[in-house]
Amino acid sequence: MEAKLLNSLIGLVLNILFPIKMLLRVYSLCILLVDIAWVVFNAMCAVLQAAYELFKPPPLKSVRLETAMVIGSGRGVGREIAIQLADLGAIVLCVDKNSRSNEDTVEFIKKKGGSAAVYTCDVTRKENVQALAAQVKKDLGFVSMIFYCCGIPSPRSLLTQPPLDIHDTLDLTLTSYFWLIDHFLPAMKAKNRGHIVALTSVAGLSYIKDQMPLSVAQFAVQGLAESLMEDLRVNKIDGVHVTLTHIYPFIVSDENDLRLRIPSYFGTLTPSQAAKSILESVRRNYFEASVPKHLLYLGHILRILPRKATVLIRDLLDTGVDFA
Repeated sequence: MEAKLLNSLIGLVLNILFPIKMLLRVYSLCILLVDIAWVVFNAMCAVLQAAYELFKPPPLKSVRLETAMVIGSGRGVGREIAIQLADLGAIVLCVDKNSRSNEDTVEFIKKKGGSAAVYTCDVTRKENVQALAAQVKKDLGFVSMIFYCCGIPSPRSLLTQPPLDIHDTLDLTLTSYFWLIDHFLPAMKAKNRGHIVALTSVAGLSYIKDQMPLSVAQFAVQGLAESLMEDLRVNKIDGVHVTLTHIYPFIVSDENDLRLRIPSYFGTLTPSQAAKSILESVRRNYFEASVPKHLLYLGHILRILPRKATVLIRDLLDTGVDFA
């Protein structure tokens, strides 16, 4: 008798709980469907916005009176970025280990009426970066923009010089970048204002023959920039921007004795033209850009195609280089 009563009670409880469980499952399914619909809707809006911005890009922000640090300002694209930032009214901090070429950059800026300061520093040594950060904070205080132009090889060095040791390459391209971010990013976060710009060679998108350490380092810089973007997003810091720019070294060159075998595909750009394109992307707060611009879309396409297809396209677009 007692056993029958107990079974009846258990049956009654289960009959009551079963509809509740079903309702909870239905409720969870409805929430999931709503979340999926919301994500799809926002993704479609993002795609439409990106398509719209191809024809009407975002307005250019002003960099007037911004304190911009350019690491690697002694030559090439870094030098041109420093000069053009000064032309736009920014206070430029030129950092390079080659004091002579760096001083030439600052002198050129000042002759044009710009504002610039020179700092000689080998950023591959942590103590040097610490000293640089302390001196800059003492001299000018808050640094609102950082352009890291180190680790972008010239076309001739890619062809004629043996690859650097992996430790040296990572120290120059990646580790020193970490140190700089560690010193200057906290102030940007606190003020919710700033811009960090990472320049990588095309090795960050595709392997370059006989340059494995460089390719590894450039891929790592791309990962660093994307991780930094996510850190800012997760912490809801929308006033600090990150721009990752890929540079194709055989297209951006001022070395006149290098000739592309198929120049009609891409043409060539001077460092001045490349710097102008980079600054345009930065002033529009783009997350990612390339020089030349159209190669960014090619890089995105290569990521989603099968391996065999990407290899065929890379072989087709292999520019090749001749010495004049």
